[in-house]
Amino acid sequence: MKIIINTTLMVPIYEQITDQIKTLIRNGELKENDNLPSVRTLSKELKISALTVKKAYDNLESEGFTITVHGKGTYVAATNAELLLEEQKKELEADLEQAIQKGRRCGISDEDIRSLFELILEG
Repeated sequence: MKIIINTTLMVPIYEQITDQIKTLIRNGELKENDNLPSVRTLSKELKISALTVKKAYDNLESEGFTITVHGKGTYVAATNAELLLEEQKKELEADLEQAIQKGRRCGISDEDIRSLFELILEG
């Protein structure tokens, strides 16, 4: 499992780990019942605190992406297609929001933004 941490981002490290593991699950690189590295192993590999990895794993479990079996490890949960689709929609919504805000900062009207959006959809 390849996780890349970018310390120059304003995104907390545990969120970077969480987001990258979700992406690996969505892309099918991590499948149901695949074992994630232990908290200690991943923290050593990434040269970060084990508490940071633990927080990422806890978030993944609370969102239904993983299951932790005490003494055995953390595994990818059964893929819930609706959950994955909802996550992807959230990401797309955030990206679209950023694009709209950028357009507004540049002085582009909402109507022009809509027209551009429709043009891109048609293309």
